[in-house]
Amino acid sequence: MGNTEGTTLEDITACESYQWYRKFMTECPSGLLTYYEFKKFFGLKNLSESSDAYARSMFSAFDMNNDGCMDFMEYVAALSLVLKGEVQQKLRWYFKLYDVDGSGCINRDELLLIITSIRAINGTPNEVSAEDFADMVFDKIDTNGDGELSYDEFMGGIQNDEMLLRTLTHSLDLSHIVQRIQGGVP
Repeated sequence: MGNTEGTTLEDITACESYQWYRKFMTECPSGLLTYYEFKKFFGLKNLSESSDAYARSMFSAFDMNNDGCMDFMEYVAALSLVLKGEVQQKLRWYFKLYDVDGSGCINRDELLLIITSIRAINGTPNEVSAEDFADMVFDKIDTNGDGELSYDEFMGGIQNDEMLLRTLTHSLDLSHIVQRIQGGVP
């Protein structure tokens, strides 16, 4: 299918769309991707408890109608976000992903869980421990000091701190998933 770098939705041809659909239907003949199939589809094996919680949160964020399955339209919407999403759209999705319990705020434990899980799945070494990074985020953007990040604190704080924005964007870079989807059509 070619190179995925620089790919946008405008660059996706009808042929590529068909190949994505074919791959999706080959992997999920029912037309619905369950959590188990999601993990298999993206090669997420032998996950620790925290990494499994992160993968489950990611699946839930893509399961827009909360029916426990991802259909092809939800799959395409997820790819659209990854390929074409603006910073604000991605930050909204990140907030939803980090708000594990759905309370409308992110507490330190939720942030720490997601950071630890992302690092375990990505397998990349980091100069700063997950605990220190979580502390730094809260020190920088928990403006009212209540120990929770509201949506407004998260959005404003991340957008106004170049290092946090770069770190967050890099840690949640899903281009390897897009490459996997585009590369291995049966």
